[in-house]
Amino acid sequence: MRKLLAAVLMCFASAAAAQLSIEITGAGAQRIPVAIVPFPGEAALGEAGISSIVRADLERSGLMRAIEIPALKPLPTESAPVNFAEWRARQADALVTGSVAARPDGRFEVRFKLFDTVKSADLSGVAYTLSRAQARVTAHRIADYVYEKLTGEKGVFSTRIAYVVKRGNRFELQIADADGMGAETALASFEPIVSPAWSPDGKRLAYVSFENKKPVVYVHTLADGRRQVAANFKGSNSAPAWSPDGAKLAVALSREGGSQLYLINPDGSNVRRITQSSGIDTEPVFSPDGQSLYFTSDRGGSPQIYRMPAGGGEAQRITFEGNYNVSPRISPDGKVLAYIARHNGKFQVTTLDLASRQTQVLTDSDKDESPSFAPNGRMILLATVIGGRGVLSAVSADGRIKQRLTVQAADVREPAWGPYTR
Repeated sequence: MRKLLAAVLMCFASAAAAQLSIEITGAGAQRIPVAIVPFPGEAALGEAGISSIVRADLERSGLMRAIEIPALKPLPTESAPVNFAEWRARQADALVTGSVAARPDGRFEVRFKLFDTVKSADLSGVAYTLSRAQARVTAHRIADYVYEKLTGEKGVFSTRIAYVVKRGNRFELQIADADGMGAETALASFEPIVSPAWSPDGKRLAYVSFENKKPVVYVHTLADGRRQVAANFKGSNSAPAWSPDGAKLAVALSREGGSQLYLINPDGSNVRRITQSSGIDTEPVFSPDGQSLYFTSDRGGSPQIYRMPAGGGEAQRITFEGNYNVSPRISPDGKVLAYIARHNGKFQVTTLDLASRQTQVLTDSDKDESPSFAPNGRMILLATVIGGRGVLSAVSADGRIKQRLTVQAADVREPAWGPYTR
């Protein structure tokens, strides 16, 4: 039985029936109108089509609005001349055209161009060679390109997210594209799985599994499904967080009594305690430069967020509004702290501008958990409870753009937004 369970745990299986469904519940006030013309030849790549995925990605950003495309015959391609006045008359500020062509080797070539119709300018484009199975990831790359050209910041459509789905008494750690598609199960267990954390290169996940009837920290290599124990000491082993160089994990251990913070190597070696408080220290997270750790502690009498040197040293309290502030996450530029604060009995995602000390409540839900920044800092992924069921939500760092991500007939919790990868 134990061998069978191990085989299930190590399996990296498809989870096509458990795709996230994304509903846009709020968008930015000023959205760039973009015309995305269907790419001639894209039907050969499958039902979704390159252009429709690009359109959905850009719409989901909350910063762009895809305009209706008339029935054009023939469809313009990236090499066709553009009548900029015509597209301006259709209220399009930007235009994307492209084409898909089969290659003799069985693969395909996708070409596209982006145009600024207001300035009558060609903003250039890219050609990709791909297999049919790479259609979706290629479409995400095109959306990233368009997004960056039009906004000046990197897109995150090619990134991935991790989350935990609970169906009955079964827990699944799933990995999906940022749009919720292509979900795969990295780990399945009849015991809880919590606190997934991406390595900086996006190739590994650290997480806590209760499969041995106690919390143990594992490091899981996604390419081959191999796992190794990073922390399995006496007591609780929890809350793993990667250093920016991927060389260390910060974890919360109770091996010497109460919960304290330690640094360890991902293989479990070189364990070093870095906090010495009389309270509960937990939920560490590294600053982007690797010089500091933010963490939750009740050393002052109530749960608050503190900052300390990453190698150990004196801790400085960061949050002062309210008597319950937990789960710190720092923005990729290190300027904004997101966390869960209790406001009038509601647990909500809140941000703190570290320079101005201004706080902002981003959500209107009651039971938020586990905030996670997108790698460009634009959006925050979180878990919340709606109708008694766990769902994922996303909110922009300014609170204006909101989305809801659900899996049918399942609880979804513990989200973690993955990094940029090459």
